[in-house]
Amino acid sequence: MDPIIQLKGLTKCYGALKAVDDLSLDIAKGEVFGLLGPNGAGKTTTILMMLGLSEPTAGSAWVSGINATSRPIEVKRKVGYMPDSVFYDSMTAFENLLYLGRLNGLPEPEVRSRAAEMMEVVGLSAHMHQKTATYSRGMKQRLGVADVLIKKPEVIILDEPTLGIDPSGVKEFLHLIKELSVGQGLTVLLSSHHLHHVQQVCDRVGIFVKGKLLAEGSINALSGNLFNKDGYTTAITLGNAPTAAAL
Repeated sequence: MDPIIQLKGLTKCYGALKAVDDLSLDIAKGEVFGLLGPNGAGKTTTILMMLGLSEPTAGSAWVSGINATSRPIEVKRKVGYMPDSVFYDSMTAFENLLYLGRLNGLPEPEVRSRAAEMMEVVGLSAHMHQKTATYSRGMKQRLGVADVLIKKPEVIILDEPTLGIDPSGVKEFLHLIKELSVGQGLTVLLSSHHLHHVQQVCDRVGIFVKGKLLAEGSINALSGNLFNKDGYTTAITLGNAPTAAAL
């Protein structure tokens, strides 16, 4: 089976700086893949190229068989992207979803039922008529998932989705992501600098430091070679690039 995400020699330069350096990666349909690395490693730059929002210096990004650089609009129809969630606080959660559903071209007879269904899926149906200004950070992230799901994407991309959420909320959020992947066959790319969060939900992980993919595989396969309590794990959690000795 062809990978649903295929990055081939993907490179992005800003002057002399290589933000992403010759990245090649395949992600299978239905897989939860974690892009793990410290802040500034190039994770968000990679995501922007996958969405067709930034043009690579070299290489290519293919999503659902579509070249993201030459056909960005078609990629956006296939992908749900959740950056830091932004909603209209003066509107209820349900009203926000209705608005976003209409922006995504859902027909009017379908948009209300689809929005209600997504609120149920993310566990917010009891709070759907509250204004989003009253939502906690964790609730807003769940609403963000409903937002990306409303257009029925094939791939969802989550960029540091657990930032600012308390530990119990993180556990619930990651459980939701795993359930969605298994239950709906969604492919999930999760960008994070927290090893512990990635361990809980991802089928495979790519270690990304200073624009380079250092290794990729299952957590079990990588743990013996890369992770140690005082080295790499600490570096990732603190957002610092690990030294060669730590790896």
